Amino acid sequence: MDIVRRVQDILMKPRETWPTIASEPGDVASLYKNYLLILAAIPPLAGFIGMSLIGFGFIRIPLMFGLSSMVAQYVLTLVMVYVVALVVDALAPTFGGMRDKLRALKLVVYGSTAAMVGGIFSLLPALSILGLVAALYSIYLFYLGLPVLMRCPQDKAVAYTAVVGVISIVAGLVVGALTAATLPAMHGRGAMWGGAPSDTTVRIGTPKGDVTIDTAKMQEFAKQMEAVGERAQKAAVTGIDAAKLEALVRPAVKQ
Repeated sequence: MDIVRRVQDILMKPRETWPTIASEPGDVASLYKNYLLILAAIPPLAGFIGMSLIGFGFIRIPLMFGLSSMVAQYVLTLVMVYVVALVVDALAPTFGGMRDKLRALKLVVYGSTAAMVGGIFSLLPALSILGLVAALYSIYLFYLGLPVLMRCPQDKAVAYTAVVGVISIVAGLVVGALTAATLPAMHGRGAMWGGAPSDTTVRIGTPKGDVTIDTAKMQEFAKQMEAVGERAQKAAVTGIDAAKLEALVRPAVKQ
């Protein structure tokens, strides 16, 4: 597979590319080796260069901490992609789709292309916000890919996409929080990261105050989401209560 062509195709003509992805043979190892291992390296590598070599104003992460953060982010991303794929697969019957772990992994791997390529903006920390725009495009890719890969009805694709989007955001928060935990505590004006209040929580400083993320509850959330899919399959549930979904996420993030 020509990885450059695949990136171009999924970004520029996703409607035509998803059916091709659905029909081509593959397995977990080939998806990782031929695509994800390469694409997933872009955000952490760009982030390392941007924050440790270029810096943001007077803030520059020490080289060794930057390297450890880069490795942590890379490994966690590879793990989280698989975890999200498992949850997407478990939720398929809830939205009238068909369970297929390989197709779910294809969806998450290729659907995340925009977000991973957008990680290049981290080379210049001042432009890293543009990475969020790329992440939004990945959600659009999920929307186009879910009916093709998971065979869900088109009228349920929006709701399915919304849930996948929430799960992806939670996964991103977990990766960001655990990556930040590898960095030294930074205090004073301009501090971006704080120390962890406990073994399972990470505090991230923001202009509006500290945000505490309980990573244990995030992991519990992922397990609960998979359980929701299992229960839905048995009970033939056709939707998810948004209030209950929010209730699962909110206890893990406190501001």
